[in-house]
Amino acid sequence: MAKKQAEAKAIHGTGSEYWRRLLADCKRDKWLYLLLIPGLIYFIVFKYLPMFGIVIAFENYVPYSGVLGSQWVGLKWFEYFFKFPAWIDYLKNTLILSLMNIVLFFPAPIILALLLNEMMNLRYKKLLQTLLYVPHFISIVIVVSITFVMFGPSGIVYKLTERVLGHPINYMGSPDTFRWMIIGQTIWKETGWGTIIFLAALTNVDTQLYEAAMVDGAGRLRRLWHITLPAIRSTIVLMLILRMGSVLDTGYDHLILMANPLNRRVSQTLDVFVYQQGIQSGQFSYASAIGLMKSIISVSLVLASNKIAHMLGEQGLY
Repeated sequence: MAKKQAEAKAIHGTGSEYWRRLLADCKRDKWLYLLLIPGLIYFIVFKYLPMFGIVIAFENYVPYSGVLGSQWVGLKWFEYFFKFPAWIDYLKNTLILSLMNIVLFFPAPIILALLLNEMMNLRYKKLLQTLLYVPHFISIVIVVSITFVMFGPSGIVYKLTERVLGHPINYMGSPDTFRWMIIGQTIWKETGWGTIIFLAALTNVDTQLYEAAMVDGAGRLRRLWHITLPAIRSTIVLMLILRMGSVLDTGYDHLILMANPLNRRVSQTLDVFVYQQGIQSGQFSYASAIGLMKSIISVSLVLASNKIAHMLGEQGLY
């Protein structure tokens, strides 16, 4: 412990030296720090101040009485959730969808960024990037509507499947296809936008490494495996750690739009349950308790992922 404190003191100096150096940095880069102010205000107003409302997860919240006037019930709502017979089904559906998201969607922007990076024609590359970014700006309502038009009983995919296989497949109503439809929509909508950060990381790769590898006779795949991927490995690890923070977020709006009585068995996730209890049933305390539980699990996953990254020799999130 004393050794670590000595090392920290050697790096950062004494307390007064640290603050003096910080003030000097602020004075030197004052315009850059001023640019941080709008972002800080946003996070304080919309992220930190609303945390006071978490207290209703431990109350029998009544809007008329307010947060301070509602009855304190402690862990009642957490116990109530775990006594709910179907809670395991909601959790299972959430975890399966999240796992599919990580396995299928997370690598998609990385692969696409690597493919775009190999393109030599810059004009065609920029045009393709623009086209790939467009789906991100399309509302999920429009995406679901397009899906219904294509995969519904009168859609071209539905009719083509019936002609090829000899029998139709109920894409929109079958529990077996529901999760694949959700992941497919997510990949189509967000993959192009997700390439931005990886393409930015690829710009930092030293081109001399590629030239040296080409002189040594390395083909494209070897250059990709031994130069490109190691160069962006830290970015991939960082994005994966951040992804762990939203592993239980499945997007209630997306699932509600795609859900129907036929696929309800697999479309009920924790996000949908929170929406049903909080907005539809008006049980704000119950919904807040579930949301708080999700947040605690997400933070724990981020910390654990960061620790594992350090153990594997990566820099991690902090």
